[in-house]
Amino acid sequence: MPPTPMSPLDAWLHSHQAGGSLCMTFGLVARFVGEPPALDALRDRAAHRWAHHDRLRMSSGTGLRWIPGPPFDPVHHVGTPTRRASPDEHTAHLIARPFGPPRPPWQLHLLPGPDGGFALLLRAHHALLDGRSALVLVQELLDGPTALPGQRAGSQAPPRRRPGLTDLLPGGRPLPFHGPVDSRRAVAWSAVTAGELTAARDALPSGRASANAVFLAATAGALRGAGATGRLPFLPGVCAMVPVDVRPDDDGALLGNHYATVRVPLPSHGRARRRLAAVDRFTRRVALHERARAQARAVAGMAGRRGALTEALGRYVDSSLYSSLLCSSLADRGGPRTLGPAALTGLALLPSLSPGHPLAVTMVRDATGAATLTVVTDHARRVLAGRLSALLREEVRALGP
Repeated sequence: MPPTPMSPLDAWLHSHQAGGSLCMTFGLVARFVGEPPALDALRDRAAHRWAHHDRLRMSSGTGLRWIPGPPFDPVHHVGTPTRRASPDEHTAHLIARPFGPPRPPWQLHLLPGPDGGFALLLRAHHALLDGRSALVLVQELLDGPTALPGQRAGSQAPPRRRPGLTDLLPGGRPLPFHGPVDSRRAVAWSAVTAGELTAARDALPSGRASANAVFLAATAGALRGAGATGRLPFLPGVCAMVPVDVRPDDDGALLGNHYATVRVPLPSHGRARRRLAAVDRFTRRVALHERARAQARAVAGMAGRRGALTEALGRYVDSSLYSSLLCSSLADRGGPRTLGPAALTGLALLPSLSPGHPLAVTMVRDATGAATLTVVTDHARRVLAGRLSALLREEVRALGP
């Protein structure tokens, strides 16, 4: 395979770390109950199940190009930490470690835990993979059913739309937690049961809300409860940047970066169900995908364009004036999954942080309908990570009966 130019989205994500501003490593954690596999067996499994992915052979080269290499070396790409620490401590440490040349920027880590449990951490440079890609790879690595392309809900193609002026206007404002991002990470997560999430989705008299709307409404309430929304009502409010998958409906397993972001206002008023109703109206699936696909076409049209204007636009999109925080969600639509005799009990998405944004929130739903809510901050905001994680769970539960 010859070298290939990075897509505009790949190049933008690559530039954050290449410019020395941030570590762009992200991760997906899979937690298990049961005996961990032997390291050699895990390496053999990864080599067998991932060998066909050309994307996992790519390294960044000069001129914002992907350079293909030989099939990955399991000894380099699959390993386990040598120092003793908990899976959570290892995870926070590893997602703060940048990748460097010359090898393809991804690794799979086996993290032994207490009482016979363990975790797998798949981490990668965000320019190489997005969150959906990481979920696809974990699904392929484990045993169990996989959702087929075309089975994704709401796959109808929306009408074509062009990005409008409102897509570029400021949607947020500097909040108490905004500021420079330090070099360390803090991670906190909480779990909600399938019953709790179902009750929250059924909280509106007008009809069932989406799980994503519940997640965003809970995030709005948690930020309010933590005093993280500021006290300037005459300025724009809190606005979440929400990644939306724009893969073709017949290729849901495509690796790489295939998403666009939509900004969603997070209402700050006190009643939880009013917040949910407002978010649900804004995030109806077809309308959300219409905006995302329009933005994806606009970004693709910028291929090869560099200059002062595009750099200024990139800095603006990274700023707190454009959006307040990243809120990303994934859903594992397959069935129960195992790794040998061990059962998968939860998945957590750990995004990279962007310039000036030391806070991100994610939700991953598993095949049972339960969800893991995760907060990632830099080290300076580690207290906020734990506080928001607990508040997110309380906000979801508060929506139920």
